[in-house]
Amino acid sequence: MLARLIDGSARNPILVILVVLLLGAWGLWAGFRVPLDAVPDLSDVQVTIYTEWQGRSPTLIEDQVTYPIVTSLLAGPKVKRVRGVSEYGVSYVYVIFEDRTDLYWARSRVLEYMQKLTGKLPAGVSPTLGPDATGVGWVYQYALVDESGAHDLAQLRSLQDWNLRFQLESVPGVAEVSAVGGFVKQYQIEVDPNTLAAYRLPIKTIGSLTEKTFANPTSP
Repeated sequence: MLARLIDGSARNPILVILVVLLLGAWGLWAGFRVPLDAVPDLSDVQVTIYTEWQGRSPTLIEDQVTYPIVTSLLAGPKVKRVRGVSEYGVSYVYVIFEDRTDLYWARSRVLEYMQKLTGKLPAGVSPTLGPDATGVGWVYQYALVDESGAHDLAQLRSLQDWNLRFQLESVPGVAEVSAVGGFVKQYQIEVDPNTLAAYRLPIKTIGSLTEKTFANPTSP
């Protein structure tokens, strides 16, 4: 077979030259169409589900949050595998889909299955989807430093959460801006038991009124 190929090439040099030129032109055309990326994304098609349940142990998170979410997604279309991680007060579920699955189609399927979980999770627990980005999409990291010392860590964190984050998320192509460090702004209410008893107010009333007041915060 190889001898015939060599003999045929020797007898038809013009045909061989034409084939080489065609292959070279095709390779040049394909080279210009290949998208350039400094770090090619070779990761799986993955959707992350983040669920927060403050103050609960990893064992309780695993039994009442992670396990129901994982089992409900195992039978999902094009789902290759599902991994769950339970930490203190937080649950992470990673849904891995088959190759070449459209990411936005996968996210919509996960949302459909999450709607079926209504009533199966503890009260007040709401799973949310992670950003539509992969691990190789982390492109920039910065730090807020006040060299004058006029602002403490809590003020710098508030500046990040309520000002810089929204500006950066409005940039085209940015999927998420994650903040680490500093002190998250909190509102603490100290209740005097004697005053509550004098006005005959149960502690649950204070809690419900506080939830209604801060249900839709818009500023720090």
